[in-house]
Amino acid sequence: MVDAPSEGKKPSFATDAAVRWSIVAIEYAIVASLLLVAGIVLVRTVIDFLSHWGLFPQSVVAAIDGILVVIILLDIAHTVFGHLRASVFPVRPFLIIGILAGVRDILSASAHLTLSSPLKQGDFNDTLISLGVGVGVVVFLLLGLLILRFSERAEDRESG
Repeated sequence: MVDAPSEGKKPSFATDAAVRWSIVAIEYAIVASLLLVAGIVLVRTVIDFLSHWGLFPQSVVAAIDGILVVIILLDIAHTVFGHLRASVFPVRPFLIIGILAGVRDILSASAHLTLSSPLKQGDFNDTLISLGVGVGVVVFLLLGLLILRFSERAEDRESG
């Protein structure tokens, strides 16, 4: 019995290397894109803040929101870049990014409640639900971060 030529063959080294280099190139493009978007958001945030000086409370909230978006984008870029250098996909940075995003949502909802004109009952309820969901997400991610920390300590004690 003769085996078919395609059965049992491993991919060639050239194909494997090409796929790896393609993935690395795409990851670097992602990092560059994230940095570009973060830079644009930061510049737009500063310009909007300085040009809407008359609406100071709203412009401060919008500026804080924009800066938090920049921090989140930079954290994502840093995590992806760290993955490129270490070839390890870390979980902790994404938990922290999620916590930052949740805090951003909480701050936005709080500012919306504080600075906007009297809200209709439906809008008020929607904002409170958004606030509650944001708090729940942050607490859930903090628990995940705590579990990760304790599991790493347990692994260190077992190996040490």
